[in-house]
Amino acid sequence: MSRIGKMPVSVPAGVDVSVKDDQISVKGKGGALHLAQNALVKVSSDAGKLSFAPANDSRAANAMSGTMRQLVNNMVLGVTTGFEKKLNLVGVGYKAQAQGAKLNLTVGYSHPVNKDMPEGITVLTPSPTEIVVKGADRQRVGQVAAEIRAIRPPEPYKGKGIRYSDEKITIKETKKK
Repeated sequence: MSRIGKMPVSVPAGVDVSVKDDQISVKGKGGALHLAQNALVKVSSDAGKLSFAPANDSRAANAMSGTMRQLVNNMVLGVTTGFEKKLNLVGVGYKAQAQGAKLNLTVGYSHPVNKDMPEGITVLTPSPTEIVVKGADRQRVGQVAAEIRAIRPPEPYKGKGIRYSDEKITIKETKKK
C-alpha cells in the first residue's frame, strides 16, 4: 500500500467533511470544495479522521489511494488556512495593480494587460512589483499563478519578466565577437 495513502487525514474542528458515493465535500471558513470519488479507493470516516484504502490489489488502485488522500488533505488545508503563490516583476517600468477581481499589468508591451481572476481566487499587490495569488483550491491557485507568469516569462539574458518569488533564473552569457 502507498506510504502516503496509509496516513489518515485529520479533520480539524470547524471543518465539515461529507463522503458520498460520488463525491467528497469539504466545508470550512475558507469556502467549500468538492472532489469526485474514485471507484478504486474506499474512503472511511471515523472520529475526525479520514482513511483511504485501495478497493482491490491492482497497482492503479494503490497509487490512486495515495493521490486521493493527498487531494483531500489539500482540500482540508485549503478551507482552513488557504494557499498562496507569490510572483515578482523584474524589469524597468514593470508594475502590477490589483483592482477587485482584476489584475492590471504593465510589462513592456505596447498596451496594458488585464487578467480577470476566477471565482474563489483573490489577488493582492503589496507593492507595484509583487503579486500574491490566494485561494482555497491549491490547483487553481497554481494554475492562475502560472497563467500570470506566462504573460511575460523571465528571459535568460537580463532576467526581465514575471517570476515566482522562489524561482532562480540562470542568466546566459551574451554572444562574444
